Amino acid sequence: MTSSNLQGAIALVTGAASGMGAATARLLAAQGARVAVTDVNFAGAEAVAHQCGPEARAFALDVGDPASIADTLATIENWAGRLDALVNNAGIAGFAPIDHPDYEELWDRILRVNASGEMRVIRAALPLLRRSEHPRIVNIASTEALGATAQDSAYCAAKAAVTGLTRALAVELGKEGITVNCICPGPIDTGMTANVPDTDKDTYARRRTALRRYGRPEEVAHITVALCQPGASYITGATIPVDGGLMARNA
Repeated sequence: MTSSNLQGAIALVTGAASGMGAATARLLAAQGARVAVTDVNFAGAEAVAHQCGPEARAFALDVGDPASIADTLATIENWAGRLDALVNNAGIAGFAPIDHPDYEELWDRILRVNASGEMRVIRAALPLLRRSEHPRIVNIASTEALGATAQDSAYCAAKAAVTGLTRALAVELGKEGITVNCICPGPIDTGMTANVPDTDKDTYARRRTALRRYGRPEEVAHITVALCQPGASYITGATIPVDGGLMARNA
């Protein structure tokens, strides 16, 4: 493969039935990769795999369930034999004040999916990544790992864990040539933000982002796929905001 060519690469995207995961799967396929489109929503994953073309395949995967991870990765190994790129995109959201009676249940659920899920998928995928000439791991976190929103502490903690995991694994796996990077999307039009009224989105974006708008899933996908390319060989341990200038703006 040339430096920017993903033709024939094998990629796994979690949480790929919608939003940023679906956009990433489609873009990987458009660049020639064979994509394992995975999601707890198998019907949605099948629809996206169909959009990706005949070289893609859908797999049911619940990243909050260790048994599901083991089973699905074993199936992917039988299908493809290796992995060149892992995109850890699956995640869930949830708001609650710290003193809410159900807070610890929310905490456990969000940490299990958003932080432990990414760790477990990496552990299961490592034997397949080690068979690649250009192994890439891209973890999706959030600008909530870099700042904070009230009553979002469980999500913030989980996404901050992802940035720490990224840095640590970049150091640990660097000697094997495995790059590990992290993307922190800001306000993006996805299923997580679908219930936010458009007027509220517009007000927030104008007040908080340099570009004065919400982002599109495809705008995150382009950065994700760039980090999956063979030529992205000297960037590792990085946390990259894709946020329309949210973190840069202070007024």
